[in-house]
Amino acid sequence: MELTPERLAGQLGNEPLRPAYLIAGPEPLRVLEAADALRAHARGQGYVEREIFDADGRGFDWGALQATFRAPSLFASRRLVELRLPTAKPGKDGAAVIAEFCADPPGDVLLLVTGGEWSRQHGGKWSEAIGRIGHVVVAWAVKPHEMPDWIERRLRSRGVAADRDAVQRLAELVEGNLLAAAQEVDKLALLSDGTPLDVARMEALVADAARFDVFRLIDAALNGQAAPAARMLAGLRAEGAAVPALMGMVVMELQRAAALAQVQARSGNLASEFRAQRVWESKQAVFRRALQRHGVERWERFLAEAGRIDRIAKGRAAGDPWQALERLLLAVAEPRAAALVEKH
Repeated sequence: MELTPERLAGQLGNEPLRPAYLIAGPEPLRVLEAADALRAHARGQGYVEREIFDADGRGFDWGALQATFRAPSLFASRRLVELRLPTAKPGKDGAAVIAEFCADPPGDVLLLVTGGEWSRQHGGKWSEAIGRIGHVVVAWAVKPHEMPDWIERRLRSRGVAADRDAVQRLAELVEGNLLAAAQEVDKLALLSDGTPLDVARMEALVADAARFDVFRLIDAALNGQAAPAARMLAGLRAEGAAVPALMGMVVMELQRAAALAQVQARSGNLASEFRAQRVWESKQAVFRRALQRHGVERWERFLAEAGRIDRIAKGRAAGDPWQALERLLLAVAEPRAAALVEKH
């Protein structure tokens, strides 16, 4: 049976741990928090040893995972074996190893499979096998009309009361960005004096996401959100931001994407490169979606264009730096817009 991340949290306290869990979906925050809840509960049940396998390339050794399922524990009687499947597609060999585990799960091993993507086409016999002995948890993206309820539940869980108009205003400010919403709720929990929040108090306490810091701007472009990225850039310009002040972060994120694209092109270990590039797990799905849209050559083209924009902004080349930056961000977000930078 398919569970939501929130239902999993309640289920853990009402039944013994199952031998296997699959937690996947397009909403990285919900995947991360559901997996964290399971890990914490498992530790409390004696699963103090943890082994992690990152299956992010064709060269992954499924035999090593298969061997660890049957190997005796070195430090504890119970082990949590975590398999990270960024694409949520184990392939033929991986599906066979997972199905074999589920057919006869060792009594001292708890299997947690996490994935950064999910759709109806991702499932198969391997995920059905997990569902028979455990739980499949899908973290679907929170739809715009669901965001106020999600925010209200999270506020309540942090001990913050807010009227419906205030909740709706916060939903508008974060523009569907679940991570931004979570961060704002955590901040409200620290700043609130215990009285229920109305719209005016909410706006006074919350950093208006319409001010759009550069991190959210770049995330929108990497996520393929062309229209929000354009709005964020316009917001920064209206506030008096300077293009040179933005370009450092833009270049850094494009360099990360280019490095990741190179590793992916040669079927290297993308998980290791994420660690080398210091990309947090909660943001890896953003980069993976971006890598699906563009290859190595295009990321290098984007980097070169960023350098040109920086020169324009500093008066070393001709052009409008704001227009050029907007075109670059649109090209990153939308492959069909790549010609906007390729013509230079």
